[in-house]
Amino acid sequence: MLRLSRLIAHQIAEHALAEDPNECCGILAGTDGTVKHAYRITNTARSPFRYLMDPQQFLDADKDSEAREWKFLAFYHSHTHSEAYPSQTDVRMALESGWLDVHYVLVSLADKAKPVLRAFHISDDGRITEDSLEVR
Repeated sequence: MLRLSRLIAHQIAEHALAEDPNECCGILAGTDGTVKHAYRITNTARSPFRYLMDPQQFLDADKDSEAREWKFLAFYHSHTHSEAYPSQTDVRMALESGWLDVHYVLVSLADKAKPVLRAFHISDDGRITEDSLEVR
């Protein structure tokens, strides 16, 4: 289970809307499955179909979260016209990166008035499993 505040959920949705029509991306850090902070990361791909996190911003988020004794709990990104579900590109990128011990949070902008957030795990064989996402 991944837990986050309504404020952080709102920040993720706002980030997605601000970057539309391109995908947004970021990192969620915290402890014990509870998100304490959302790091907005620039999508250097500047694409509506994929994202690449800016490496310096990724490193800065890593250093900051380590200093606060937080762990990376999730990577988030938006799907601008489809449901909040990992695409084959998302699965391939997760497998290639080796980041399989984090959640993948997707925000769908298919209905821009009502962004939808969902969380998933991607296993080392590419299986996608939906996780509980508690917004409080």
